[in-house]
Amino acid sequence: MKILLTGGGTGGHFYPLIAVAEAINDTAKKENLVSAQLYFMSDSPYDMEALIGNDITFIPISAGKIRGYVSALNFLDFFKTIFGVILAIRKVFALYPDVVFSKGAYASFPVLVAARILRIPVIIHESDSVPGRTNLWASKFAKKIAVSYPDTVKYFTDQSKVAYTGNPIRKSLLLANKTGGHEYLGLEKNLPTILIIGGSLGAKIINERVLDALPKLIEKYQIIHQTGKNNVKEVSGTSAIILGSNPNKNRYRIFDYLNDLTMTMAAGAADLIISRAGSTIFEIAAWGVPSIVIPITESNGNHQRLNAYAYARSGAASVIEESNLTTNVMIGEIDRILQDQNLRDKMSQAAKNFTHPEAANKIAKEIIDIALTHEE
Repeated sequence: MKILLTGGGTGGHFYPLIAVAEAINDTAKKENLVSAQLYFMSDSPYDMEALIGNDITFIPISAGKIRGYVSALNFLDFFKTIFGVILAIRKVFALYPDVVFSKGAYASFPVLVAARILRIPVIIHESDSVPGRTNLWASKFAKKIAVSYPDTVKYFTDQSKVAYTGNPIRKSLLLANKTGGHEYLGLEKNLPTILIIGGSLGAKIINERVLDALPKLIEKYQIIHQTGKNNVKEVSGTSAIILGSNPNKNRYRIFDYLNDLTMTMAAGAADLIISRAGSTIFEIAAWGVPSIVIPITESNGNHQRLNAYAYARSGAASVIEESNLTTNVMIGEIDRILQDQNLRDKMSQAAKNFTHPEAANKIAKEIIDIALTHEE
């Protein structure tokens, strides 16, 4: 049984593929199936350690981005995409998988073209509230379509193929560690904790507002701040100057990146999370923590803003747009949530109601069913 995974470009596309791969391997073992052979075809391995850890073979291809604005790179990437399609047809034909599972984005396009030409069954998953161009196109021939938001269903012509599964989350991040987080991170147990996640690359505007608000925030709260690897030196130096001899400066914990263990420890200790509006939303929901979501203004197709409001409608989060993100607005919204236990309880419950912890298993089962049918 050969299963080809494709997508990538960002962690929001890559790591749900890893979550589904974990579920496929687990299901194959539980049901005594012939071991699934997993492959990942994209322009970059993104995280080779994650691929190796899940017995996934990486197959490189070329892929070009299709930008929504005028750029000379569009001309160059057009030819890169054509070359990628030719290469993908050859490599997919040589592999001839039983099913292709795609997360969309530009890196999946050549593989999906090859799958369509070679009549290989395709399943796609859409993480955002509004589908991307590649997934909208692939939906016309995909056998099954999985979505993360209930409102996304309406964008697909044949809704009988669409299932609202939620977003697949890796097992290592599915549950917040509610015991030991304070000790592990050196935090005070009786002080409200704010976890700030800017993504692996960080978020400059969020970092700046946090630094501006820092002296006031640490009077009442303690902060775990993930700045992004490219920003940690600047933020660390600036925060050291701002806090100086402040007696509460130890309430501020700064990290360039949070690995899975540290992230689940931080999530378990957190009373409030401040985050962007990508796939991290689904991890926050799984952890059941109230949140303030700050979407990127210029995200592709405005998807982060739409994601943020789709999640906020559940009652689990509030939204601050970048244009409104002043220091006073941030502090005011933090105080509003952290100083109202009843509100926090409602937001926490709404987050738990929003989550779909079985998303990866449901998708994996459908992939295996189609693969086994195709084998016959």
